[in-house]
Amino acid sequence: MRLRALLETDALGLRLLGGEDELDRSVRGVMTTDLRDPSRYLSGGELVLTGLAWRRDAADSEPFVRILVGSGVAGLAAGEAELGVVPDDLVEACARHRLPLFAVHETVAFATITEHVVRQVSGERAGDLAAVVDRHRRLMTSGPAGGGPEVVLDLLGSDLDLRAWVLSPTGRQVAGAAGAPSAGPVGAALAGHHLAAARAGRRAPHRAVVDGITYALFPIRNTGRGKVPASGEVRESVLSDWLLAVEADPSDWPTARLDLLQGVTQLIAVERDRRDAARTVRRRLAQEVLELVQTGAPPAEIAARLRVAAPVLLPGLGTAPQWQVVVARIEWGGAEGSAAGGSGPAVPPGPVAQAVLEEILIDPAVVGPDCADRIAVAHTGDEAVALVPLPGPVAPARDTGGGAEPAEDASLHAEVLLTAVREPLSAGLADDGRLTLGVSAAVHSAEGLRGALEEARHARRVAAARPGRVCAAGHHELASHVLLLPFVPDDVRRAFTARLLDPLREYDRRHRADLIPTLEAFLDCDGSWTRCATRLHLHVNTLRYRVGRIEQLTGRDLARLEDKLDFFLALRMS
Repeated sequence: MRLRALLETDALGLRLLGGEDELDRSVRGVMTTDLRDPSRYLSGGELVLTGLAWRRDAADSEPFVRILVGSGVAGLAAGEAELGVVPDDLVEACARHRLPLFAVHETVAFATITEHVVRQVSGERAGDLAAVVDRHRRLMTSGPAGGGPEVVLDLLGSDLDLRAWVLSPTGRQVAGAAGAPSAGPVGAALAGHHLAAARAGRRAPHRAVVDGITYALFPIRNTGRGKVPASGEVRESVLSDWLLAVEADPSDWPTARLDLLQGVTQLIAVERDRRDAARTVRRRLAQEVLELVQTGAPPAEIAARLRVAAPVLLPGLGTAPQWQVVVARIEWGGAEGSAAGGSGPAVPPGPVAQAVLEEILIDPAVVGPDCADRIAVAHTGDEAVALVPLPGPVAPARDTGGGAEPAEDASLHAEVLLTAVREPLSAGLADDGRLTLGVSAAVHSAEGLRGALEEARHARRVAAARPGRVCAAGHHELASHVLLLPFVPDDVRRAFTARLLDPLREYDRRHRADLIPTLEAFLDCDGSWTRCATRLHLHVNTLRYRVGRIEQLTGRDLARLEDKLDFFLALRMS
């Protein structure tokens, strides 16, 4: 379609602010952005929609327009909702670079323009593909009863013979076509491929091969006008985007089909916005409770707020629930705000951690079907805090006469949270990010929430002391020596472990004697010669010789409890 056709569509209500001589340019797609530098997501020929959140002062307009022109976009449409009018400096910059500029009235949704352009472009390039998009648009705009993203996936399968899934950034299946197999473990692998490619700055669609099958991966980004931060957005979008995974090789596709699939992702993004809007109330409740807890409000006031929250988070619940607190933090290394070669101000870590923690806790496989999509997550400073309602009591151990039966524990466990998400999130965090989580014990009343919050924060610090991109720790670990290890200064830790273990490492390096593995096994077997020798498949005399060599090299006596404890801690800190 031509830019001129946009002005002739009364329903869009666009006003031309400049570029009348350029209205015969062809429009190949549409992109909504408030990034200061959206070039990595542009391939040329797009109509760019922006709410102007990237603009801080008049000096920002020139570089923004220069980037768009360099990417070959067809035109720019600026919303008036943010500033009331399109600023003169943007009009002048577009005029200098001969970029057509339209004003979008505050009453016109960007989604309306997006849908119109997608329909028109699809109709011109492939009538049958346009029918897919148009049918899905009608179903999507009719509300949840229309079927949601599953409907468009059904149409992709029936009309284009394409099997596709909508996946979360952790690989959780958001939607799949009726009758199609679940994405299953492949979903996590595809999400990892997508996050790694996005962090590397590669253009979509991303090509991935899993178990010998080739997939095309398309990002699905929120279309909400206030959704994208003004700057430092790359990391946040990488960790929060949905993706469309299509079982096909995109390198074989014509341009028309690639454009059409991009249009489909924009339509699915409308449903993403609807689902995100449903979290608004839960986020607000969590923020209110968190503020009350942190400011030391009376328990009665916190309890009153929890009584308001309970019907929202657990509708139909007859009794007051128990609560757990989960704290998450994302830390970036290197130059803040830069990723994949980009630059900009620091990314606010709290909202990023909030989006990631919501995604982890929304999975029914993690929190159970009774709690999925009922989690309330707030953020404060550089961390996210989740208030997790437990629908039933955490049952104590029962004695049935034949010995105590294990307790039925309905609470969250730290390591379980990360089982399915460690691989894809590690890819998204790449080589400069870390995610650490801490989980509290369940509490039964408002009085316990403050202690639960501090407990979860302490557990997160324990997790932060561990190696790895994605780590978690639970409340049960706070009664252990591991609580002390995160607070030992790094130089002290290095000196302590070097003094005890470096002589053994050097000896192992020169003689291949396996003294370090022998020491670990000996301590793990509580100093039992027989059990340790059996585990290592050694004669007891050989084991005694190795332990004697350890004692000789270090000047320690493994018969003494103090020396055993020193070795144990050194191994844990190394």
